Amino acid sequence: MSSAFQDTEQPAEAAPLDATSSVEKALDVLFHVAGAGSAGVSEIARALALPKSTAHRLLAALGRRGLVERDAAGRYKPGLRILSLGLGVLEREPVVAAARPVLEAEAEAIGETLFVTAARAGRIVVLDKVEGTGFLRAAPRVGSTVPVHATAVGKLQLAFAPEDVALPDGAWPRFTPRTPTSRRALEREVARARRRGWAENREEWMPGLVVVAAPVVAAGRMQATLALAALSVRLPAAKTERVAKRLVAAAARIGARLEGTAGREAPGPLVGRTG
Repeated sequence: MSSAFQDTEQPAEAAPLDATSSVEKALDVLFHVAGAGSAGVSEIARALALPKSTAHRLLAALGRRGLVERDAAGRYKPGLRILSLGLGVLEREPVVAAARPVLEAEAEAIGETLFVTAARAGRIVVLDKVEGTGFLRAAPRVGSTVPVHATAVGKLQLAFAPEDVALPDGAWPRFTPRTPTSRRALEREVARARRRGWAENREEWMPGLVVVAAPVVAAGRMQATLALAALSVRLPAAKTERVAKRLVAAAARIGARLEGTAGREAPGPLVGRTG
């Protein structure tokens, strides 16, 4: 019987792998495919310094479980099972459950795309997203990561919970002419965010995109951030503070829901505090 995971060429049999090594190598293969978007077996084997037969065997095992699939060109790509696993994790995030009704209400009222992000394993991850009625269908996707040094949510993270994230090693990527690429420039932005209790990113990560973000506070510390993304022509500087105040209030409602105190006094702001 033919299989969607058979190569036309039959690789030589590889030496058996012990269980731990097999799991680690399978995960390396999976992460490589997810990062690349799609990759051929030879490419994967070269990138991970694996025998082609080993890469083939690991891909076949991942394919049988729906974690990778093959496209029409025979290249491997992430499978739908990855999506279901990721969404299952996100659905169990308390922040997502607390934020979803607020995200939906604010996206409908303001007409722009709203996100919730949080620090996970030293990186900032998009936990949930609701698109508004405006033209913009903003990146990034749910489950993806965003740069710390070039985003409003990153500035808040550095202002109020710096221990939860890490800045890039070496030179920081410059995404646009406005991207902060020096520690001094970023420290000024972080200090400003700390004073105001909210942050903005005006075309520092993506040209034409403005993001305003507010901290979600529960149990006395920042648990997540609520962010709004809009085209710069729809959110000029003169309107930023008004939108920011609305986001701060919405973030406080999420914090209250996290603490189980919705309808009572919301958690206090973090303005002027360092974490």
